[in-house]
Amino acid sequence: MYANIIIDISHEMVDRTFQYRVPPEMEGKVLVGTQVHIPFGAGNHLRKGYVVDLTEKAEFDPRKIKDVAGVAVDGVTAQSRLIQVAWWLKERYGSTMNQALKTVLPVKQKVKQKEARFIRRLLSKEDIRREAQEAARKHYGARERLLRALEDAEEIPYQVAVNQMNLTMASIKPMVEKGMIALEKETVMRNPLIRGSLKSGAVELNPGQRAAVDEFVSRYDKGIRETALLYGVTGSGKTEVYMEMIAHILEAGRQVIVLIPEIALTYQTVLRFYKRFGSLVSIINSRMSAGERYDQFERAKSGEVKIMIGPRSALFTPFSDVGLIIVDEEHETAYKSEISPRYHARETAVYLAQMSGACVVLGSATPSLEAYSKALCGQWKLYRLEQRAKKDSRMAKVHVIDLREELKEGNKSIFSRKLCKAMEERLEAGQQIMLFMNRRGYASFVSCRSCGEAVKCPHCDVTLTLHFGQKLVCHYCGHEAKAPDRCPQCGSPYIAGFGTGTQKVEEMTKKMFPKARVLRMDMDTTSKKGGHEEILSVFSEGKADILIGTQMIVKGHDFPRVTLVGVLAADLSLYTSDFRCGERTFQLLTQAAGRAGRDELAGEVVIQTYNPEHYSIACAARQDYESFYRQEMVYRELLHYPPVVQLLAVMAFCRSEETLEAAMEALSRWAGEGMHERGGRREEADRAEKGSWELEIIGPAQAPIYKVNDIYRKILYLKHENYDILIKLKNYMEEQSRQAPWHQQVMIQYDFA
Repeated sequence: MYANIIIDISHEMVDRTFQYRVPPEMEGKVLVGTQVHIPFGAGNHLRKGYVVDLTEKAEFDPRKIKDVAGVAVDGVTAQSRLIQVAWWLKERYGSTMNQALKTVLPVKQKVKQKEARFIRRLLSKEDIRREAQEAARKHYGARERLLRALEDAEEIPYQVAVNQMNLTMASIKPMVEKGMIALEKETVMRNPLIRGSLKSGAVELNPGQRAAVDEFVSRYDKGIRETALLYGVTGSGKTEVYMEMIAHILEAGRQVIVLIPEIALTYQTVLRFYKRFGSLVSIINSRMSAGERYDQFERAKSGEVKIMIGPRSALFTPFSDVGLIIVDEEHETAYKSEISPRYHARETAVYLAQMSGACVVLGSATPSLEAYSKALCGQWKLYRLEQRAKKDSRMAKVHVIDLREELKEGNKSIFSRKLCKAMEERLEAGQQIMLFMNRRGYASFVSCRSCGEAVKCPHCDVTLTLHFGQKLVCHYCGHEAKAPDRCPQCGSPYIAGFGTGTQKVEEMTKKMFPKARVLRMDMDTTSKKGGHEEILSVFSEGKADILIGTQMIVKGHDFPRVTLVGVLAADLSLYTSDFRCGERTFQLLTQAAGRAGRDELAGEVVIQTYNPEHYSIACAARQDYESFYRQEMVYRELLHYPPVVQLLAVMAFCRSEETLEAAMEALSRWAGEGMHERGGRREEADRAEKGSWELEIIGPAQAPIYKVNDIYRKILYLKHENYDILIKLKNYMEEQSRQAPWHQQVMIQYDFA
């Protein structure tokens, strides 16, 4: 047995492994993630390393491979646990070990640390005063300014001395040499949190919240480590419940990871946790600099930070003793990685918790069908919060407006008459409004009215989106072009934008309500660092009346003065090529409706749709999750979709259509072969259950967007009720594809839906 070992655990070094032989007496002790001692270099100096792979195949002459010297005494470290997680990601989701390691070790380690310099006086006040008088007598102005400042303060920041007092090193150095002052440095950990926030204590929980917390604490103290679903209506106070659970874990001396789905939620969420737990809280997210991310992980490793909040990457915080992982809004698609390994943070959190002896709490007002079905069958614990947290807060009144009827009666505006009237009333009363549009940009696409052709990206099989300033943008590869005056296909001048985006909604809102203060929040307005916080703080402080935005505005925010939410196009997410589109629509509309009337003021929601009869829209209007769940599960059972069966998508990418075709035919054949191989090794008892072993193969077919950036894409779907069978098929296809003649030309990704 041979072990591939990395010596430098840093992100940029994971590609460099060294192979060692595992002595027979150490087999079973040297596992993936184990920290070991190895002889390294010409002098065979003992160094520590981490095992990242075990294999029976020697990569070079076995006679030249050195033996592992021993297993490190400090055994399982935070780093070794993360390496075990990387191995699990590789095996479960399909990727290389390097890709998995770079996922769990996302921070470049060798970042220059930020240092603060300051000038400290070494003499007494009286001596400093005498030196200042002497400097004045000799007309040493710069020296006198510094000494006078040090009479009142024992130390002053170096930057203050340079920038505000106009000192130079030439004037400071002589005083250092005479022993009057010292120039000192200290490492400053970058902390992205807002300092100076007032710390608040625990809030008083209502009976439903208290029951959930008490049961969690009781079960935890009995040693029960489990996954639980906290299912509560919008505004039921799940965050307060989280904080009480966290307080109990901290009392036990353990650490907590809190996952949130969007960077946009960071501002409000972190502020609430920071007010309760102070400097024990830190955050991590993709918009932070490498230095900021490095410092947060260092603070976590040193024990300075006990609670890490962030999106899915926060899951890999190097805590030594995680006691609780919270996944807020667990239904969100942001928890699914879009690059290899295509892991889901919810499932990964459950695995990490099992390794660490921790609990997982998943929270949502609209749980994923996967989570709710596991909770209903008893696989996961279920806590319910059926009432809003605030006594005076009631669920908003919802109106569903049929846009077909509006059009029949001559209203061609994007605002229904009901929504217009409600907006006028709220603006007059000084209350706030949120308008939700599931689209960004100015118009969805540019099309010719003569020949019907839409303007497409030359590199991708998608239409270009029209943005303000007559700019066409591809949201897949980034290609930009100027909107044409004439149709590129037929030369007709009758070419125009179709559809409505957030920019156009903003323009129309300002035109219809000229006195209203309007903010827009989408990917375009929040692209700069701190963009989310800036917009949300302006709105929360009441400096704007109307907030227009995409999905990011309807998730998790709490604005007490918002009493009206308008959903301008409820159907948009219903017609995507995704079997979960009904579930996504229900979740979005329910979350949107939950933003209104969260305090004493009554809330109202206007949902505009062309399909008011659809059960996703009707159930969302009633805030009826149970009814939606029952109807959606019937659909999933009929068509064999998760969570009823397991689904593996095998995606292949190639610049040559012919090569891609050959690769997909081979993958489809191997899927059947792999199942046959599996069947050949089955026990006779298993054969009796033939029906439960059937594999469905769908495709191969073109991906929903066939070409992106001049690369063709095809997809193959495998369905089976047993997840482990699909993992074995994935492994078989991986093994076969490595030996295929097209191996270097075709990229393959495996995605468990």
